[in-house]
Amino acid sequence: MSELTAPTPSRDADAALLLEVAELVVSALNLEVAATEIEADAPLYGDGLGLDSIDILEIALVVSKQYGLQLKAGDEENHAIFLSLRSLGDHIATHRTK
Repeated sequence: MSELTAPTPSRDADAALLLEVAELVVSALNLEVAATEIEADAPLYGDGLGLDSIDILEIALVVSKQYGLQLKAGDEENHAIFLSLRSLGDHIATHRTK
């Protein structure tokens, strides 16, 4: 019977999705860094990529539009979602509708 069961979709972002999200971030913010240079586990805020709250808002809008997600400013999970490129990618992989 297990042969008839559809495979469970991955809830973790794969390398292709992480690169796609990195390219989206670079494009949305007009960053002068290559998408391939963004470390998946480096912080998006502060010492990592050095983004601020306005940058994160910009990313949230683009990601919402691109992947059909609902990211809201007051969501308590935002800190965890935008912690790193990987955490954002994992969130997209889990909740995307597009």
